Amino acid sequence: MAEYDLTQKLIPHLDRHLAIPLLAHLSDIALFPSEQLARAQYELVKGTNMVDYVQQLQEQIGGSAPDFQKLRDEATGRYKDLQEKAQPVMKVMEDPAAVEKLRSGADREKNLDVLRSEYNISLDQINALYHFGQYQYSLGAYSDAANFLYHFLIFSPSHDLNLSAHWGKLASNILLGQWETALTEVKDLRDIIDSQSSPLTQLQARTWLLHWSLFVFFNLGETLQGLLDMFLTPSYLNTIQTSCPHLLRYAVAAAIISRRSSKTSRRDHIRELTRIVQMEEYQYSDPVTSFLKDLFVDFDFEKAQQRLAVAENVVRNDFFLSGYADEFVENARWLISELFCRIHQRIDISDLSKTLNLTNEEGEKWIVNLIRDSHIDAKIDLKQNMLHISRPHTTPSADLIDTTRGIAFRSQAIQFAMQTPERRKR
Repeated sequence: MAEYDLTQKLIPHLDRHLAIPLLAHLSDIALFPSEQLARAQYELVKGTNMVDYVQQLQEQIGGSAPDFQKLRDEATGRYKDLQEKAQPVMKVMEDPAAVEKLRSGADREKNLDVLRSEYNISLDQINALYHFGQYQYSLGAYSDAANFLYHFLIFSPSHDLNLSAHWGKLASNILLGQWETALTEVKDLRDIIDSQSSPLTQLQARTWLLHWSLFVFFNLGETLQGLLDMFLTPSYLNTIQTSCPHLLRYAVAAAIISRRSSKTSRRDHIRELTRIVQMEEYQYSDPVTSFLKDLFVDFDFEKAQQRLAVAENVVRNDFFLSGYADEFVENARWLISELFCRIHQRIDISDLSKTLNLTNEEGEKWIVNLIRDSHIDAKIDLKQNMLHISRPHTTPSADLIDTTRGIAFRSQAIQFAMQTPERRKR
């Protein structure tokens, strides 16, 4: 399964603190040698100010060690210096009435005037709160970091620092498990990114946001419809195809897992992703994405069943998908059986059970549930162990009526659109 692990593709687009859980997950599942993972964790964490954690990892890998006491002293000194500079603004933070007054202000420039006139707070002191929050984050104090950055965003008129603060707050919310708040930050960052003028800057920012949003969507405990809505938006889909096609795994998995959502939207998502997977196969493919192609492009049920067995292991080892493994397998089998029933009228239950990698008894129960959930007009013949599917017989006349039903309405809409505003008024 190591060949299908995406950690090395994901980490370049993550903050190093967000990458720590991914490497910890690899250690738990023992997908790579423990010595390699310990070294990777050390190289990742030594760029932070979490001195005790860095020392712990360094002792695991051995070799020459830096002067950790000196690093602690430097970190403490830097902490006190930043705390002192941010102290005046922190006093304002402790006044609920002042915070509410500033938070309700629509103009941050006016907020800055209020801070200057009523609290004698300068712009440099406001920026000191940002730097103190950023330093708290580097120490692993994510709760304090989120709090300081939240208030900084209320006080600050600086566009660049505010953008950085939004990213820092999103990372802090993710690491604290505050998923609803993190989802709000994802939406805020989407709006900010959309307002940027440079296409290259937008591409880079969207690439990062797509990766960071995986933590949010796969931990909300709700439908993954939000992930699909974001990933299949034209601008973000273009980003995936341009800079990070490996994220197709998560879009495909989300579409399969979310099959209980609106039937129409699910089919649209599956159809769109099948087209994209087929198009991007030269750039990226894995057992999860290839399962979709086997089923809906090649209609190769045997190959799809074999691919699903490998895809299940991939999903169980994936950091983001492991908690959805059972749902993924169940819904993937459902897709196989639904398509199987769509193109056959008489089905041997033993053959379908084999296709789904189930025993005959499990297959019978599965088919009963399928008929109930999908409202298929079908009957089970237990004597012959066959499933008979009935479909309404359509005549050419009925097909013609269905095809032309909306022509009159669409013609009127086109005629109306072509009229000038003056003629419409008449």
